[in-house]
Amino acid sequence: MKNNPTKRLILETAAQLFQKQGYHGTGINQIIEVSGTPKGSLYYHFPNGKEQIAQEAIKLVKEHIVEQTKLDLQQDKDASEAFRRHILNIADFYDSDNDTEWLKIGTLASETAATHEELRSTCELAFKEWQGLYADALISRGYPEKAAGTLAITINVLLEGATTISLIAGNGDTLRIIAEQIPILLHRENSVQEDIKI
Repeated sequence: MKNNPTKRLILETAAQLFQKQGYHGTGINQIIEVSGTPKGSLYYHFPNGKEQIAQEAIKLVKEHIVEQTKLDLQQDKDASEAFRRHILNIADFYDSDNDTEWLKIGTLASETAATHEELRSTCELAFKEWQGLYADALISRGYPEKAAGTLAITINVLLEGATTISLIAGNGDTLRIIAEQIPILLHRENSVQEDIKI
């Protein structure tokens, strides 16, 4: 991908358009026009058209988020601080003018899940990978596997809802509220596990 600027340009353009006007509101001709790429180049890279572009755009966004998440979660040994930092970094993103730069996968998933099985599956895998990353971060900090898995899903769901509200509000304040609740959530779960051991 890094060695193919045309393909990346098409994907980034499509992701922005999907974010701003939805999957169904975005057409191939508009992607061609906004990206400035010839129709032949688009179909060379994406012979299956818009659905293939959307699938690969989701994967591109997922890779970007996974890379940034790994960096965030490596900053602190304490789980609460690591996740708090991660969420606050996301909040800052929604304060900027770049809040539509990257496709919000949950929005596309809700629009297409009932009608496009391949897109639904791609979105589901993206969410599972993020949850796995969160679970691994918790396990590495001493949380039992089962508790880590449950917490990872909970954090992912909290972030998905908070980013939707942040997108609508045009700021990251909702995410900051979530960030302040994370230490309570993680401490409570850890306390429950300690009680079970006793």
